[in-house]
Amino acid sequence: MNTHQTILATCYAVNPYKGSEDAMGWNFVYQIARFRKVIAITRVNNKEHIERYMKENPDPTYKNIRFLYFDLPYWMRFWKKGSRGAMLYYYLWQKGVVPFVKKQKLEFDIVHNVNFHNDWTPSFLWKLKKPMVWGPVGHHPLIPQQYLKDYSKKYFIKDRLTWMVKSVFWNYSISLKNTIKHSDHIWCMNTGVPEKMKLDKNKYSIYPSVASEDFYGKEEILSKPNFTVISVGRFVPLKGFDLTIRSFAGFIHQLSEEDQAQCQLILVGTGPQKEFYQKLITENKVNDFVEIVEWIDRKDLMKIYEKASVFLFPSHEGAGMVVPEALSFGLPVVCLQNEGPGEFVTPLCGMTIPQQDYNHTKEELSNALFRLFSEKVLQKHMSLEARKHYNERFSWEKRGEYLNNIYNQL
Repeated sequence: MNTHQTILATCYAVNPYKGSEDAMGWNFVYQIARFRKVIAITRVNNKEHIERYMKENPDPTYKNIRFLYFDLPYWMRFWKKGSRGAMLYYYLWQKGVVPFVKKQKLEFDIVHNVNFHNDWTPSFLWKLKKPMVWGPVGHHPLIPQQYLKDYSKKYFIKDRLTWMVKSVFWNYSISLKNTIKHSDHIWCMNTGVPEKMKLDKNKYSIYPSVASEDFYGKEEILSKPNFTVISVGRFVPLKGFDLTIRSFAGFIHQLSEEDQAQCQLILVGTGPQKEFYQKLITENKVNDFVEIVEWIDRKDLMKIYEKASVFLFPSHEGAGMVVPEALSFGLPVVCLQNEGPGEFVTPLCGMTIPQQDYNHTKEELSNALFRLFSEKVLQKHMSLEARKHYNERFSWEKRGEYLNNIYNQL
């Protein structure tokens, strides 16, 4: 343990009570603190959650953590509403952190820009003139056009416009070029990152960023009486729930009534596309087999994972925090062969379906479910491998060790 070294980490989002980006911020800070002292800078609105959690869950590791809270003055953020304006505010926040740190007269050895990571938003921590780690940095590929045909033109145009904005940054942003130039190590979440940013071989490593606590905590995988397929996420086009519903319908309509009685699809989430998905469920005549569970407490979500047999996740994103959660419960994962979930899942613990025309994608997803349903030995084998894959690659401890190695090399 290198306690005489201090890391200054900026983590825009940190909330131990939430999932996704917020959970990531919290877990990264905790993992750094296992090996070193860390000064973590986050937004003011995270303060009460962090303090409450640390009080409720005491841990000797906290003595290595010091949180500092920083926000831009009100006039620079009054226009930010929820996720609206988040990227612009994040950019300004990153810029503002540097003078804030200088004013505090802090002592530290390495700077690390931790979360809200994507490959087109610059960081300014290099101005602090210390060795710098950037990432995990993610890359969201364009959603292939055939998978957006059900959604409003507006969404397609927004997706393509966002890509144009990103392209401007990739090609012309001096700040981004400076971030790349001054980073001593760039942790890339997927293969799209070094390609897009044209990174030098000795400057980066590729390793998934997403991880999960071990909510399951057992090594044996219990056999389940029913075949429950689950999918978790916001109801937005990016997550591909249209494919989830249609492929499940294609699967269930191949079965006898007796077999159908054992099968169920649970969708956990909500969002702007909810009505559309309800309509799809009715159109595909699967009302009796599909249940929508609106957002629930994480503890209850873990109970749903525990009774599930398969995790169906045809999402188009570049990451997916829910995949490690599913693997930790020993769930085989069925997803698309893409730069996100498709890069986390091996043929031993799941099935990845190539991106192709819409109907073939749907059919192959259905067939994957059918195989897992009808070949009990295969399902059992993939479950054990999923759990093993989680232990070897997706626990937070593994992220901590990986990060520790990066720091040691600096």
